[in-house]
Amino acid sequence: MARAADSSGLPEVPEQAEVPEDDEVPEDAELSELSARDRAVLDIAGRGFSGPGPRERAIREGLGISATAYFQLLNALLDDPRAVRYAPVVVNRLRRERERLRDER
Repeated sequence: MARAADSSGLPEVPEQAEVPEDDEVPEDAELSELSARDRAVLDIAGRGFSGPGPRERAIREGLGISATAYFQLLNALLDDPRAVRYAPVVVNRLRRERERLRDER
């Protein structure tokens, strides 16, 4: 599904996701859904960007957080089974990439 580009030629960025103040994971995390912020993080991770600049802009405008905070959240989500259920292709691709980079060290 292609996203429309704005006049700058960059992909359209969804409205900023509402970030809940309390990000505690409930005890029944296996049965609960991901927060809106977590889904937005995975959605951005699944999009293609022409380089780091457009990605960082989408993170800043779409999520209202820094790129560093985004990548920390994304790394934590890669180990969350709810993330695999929400975006299995994205999560598995990023897990393989993370593992490949660890093996290179």
